[in-house]
Amino acid sequence: MELQLIQNKIFEIRGQRIMLDFDLAEMYETDTRTLKQAVRRNLDRFPDDFMFQLTETEIDNMVSQSVIPSKSKLGGATPFAFTEQGVAMLSSVLNSTKAIQVNIAVIRAFVVLRQHLADYKDLKENIAALEKEMNLNFKDINQALHYLLNKDKLKTEQDQRKQIGFNK
Repeated sequence: MELQLIQNKIFEIRGQRIMLDFDLAEMYETDTRTLKQAVRRNLDRFPDDFMFQLTETEIDNMVSQSVIPSKSKLGGATPFAFTEQGVAMLSSVLNSTKAIQVNIAVIRAFVVLRQHLADYKDLKENIAALEKEMNLNFKDINQALHYLLNKDKLKTEQDQRKQIGFNK
């Protein structure tokens, strides 16, 4: 299973990175109903920091952000959101070769995502330190560069416009 495809199915809700039940069911090649049923039979394995149900507001936000195409995709059910630990626990609940393979791939995707976020944070801190040390503002420099790059384009567009008004 490709890491990028899995990473595209990881979202942030309530300050936690999660995967939704229907995305996991698709990867496990099972029905969402079957996955939820297995989880409900083993609820003691899924504390709140492993899995939670989305609220109506969270569902609406995900639909508006095109994470979920529409509420009708859910079939009236409230999706389960699984954290990295919850996904790991699914392998013990869905005891199949496919479940184990998918879980390994998903855990790797979470690890890569965590590393990317750490690298981004380090880069952001380094830029802030540089700005402070050199008394520069990269945002201002960026705006000036964009202006210089686009000013000739804007002038060309203005020159090519059809003239309106009185001719003398």
